[in-house]
Amino acid sequence: MSNKVTDFPQYRKLSNEKVFYRIRDDRNFDEIQLVGSRAMFFSMEAKQYPEILKIKDLLEIAEGFLSSNQHEFDTLLEQHGLG
Repeated sequence: MSNKVTDFPQYRKLSNEKVFYRIRDDRNFDEIQLVGSRAMFFSMEAKQYPEILKIKDLLEIAEGFLSSNQHEFDTLLEQHGLG
């Protein structure tokens, strides 16, 4: 990771708008996956290198990811009873 300061949480989504992320810090994130009319919630801690790279890509808004916001994430939590 770079040494620049990042404010957390940060919000991202896949470009197909089927997976939404709340990045809590440089090693932890929450994920909502939309599958049909259902939604699944996962809380992840990045311990292995591929997971750490995923958070890095999310923070850098790499290709395939879009910026999102707290309202969008919280609305999904509420709509699907995940909160």
